[in-house]
Amino acid sequence: MTGAYSPYQPAARPGGKPEEKPGYRVLVHRKFAHLWEQLPERVGLESAQQFYDHVGQTPGEPPKVNSSTMLRGKAGKPKFAGGSRTIHYEISGAGRIDYQYVSQYTGGAHGDPHPVVFILTIDLSSH
Repeated sequence: MTGAYSPYQPAARPGGKPEEKPGYRVLVHRKFAHLWEQLPERVGLESAQQFYDHVGQTPGEPPKVNSSTMLRGKAGKPKFAGGSRTIHYEISGAGRIDYQYVSQYTGGAHGDPHPVVFILTIDLSSH
């Protein structure tokens, strides 16, 4: 993403700070910020924290809890320079969260490279 405007905002860990500092900064698209806030109520605090801890530490690895799939085709293409394909994370049967991660994102205010996870969509309707 280029330009001064970014639709992504920081996503706080549900239930408070983790014991271990995340290696990746987690950002959620502003269109889904309200769903991010509802996540603990909708899927349970433990599931919400497991998702945050997974993407905050190991977004490119299979999750220890729940399942994830890398999307194919146009829907999976990276949206950010150096970014991953879209990963579709199934969260406790209640819905899904799609995200991409960038290990060396330079789009911040200072342009210094840092690891970022972008939460692209949240769908909490039952499939």
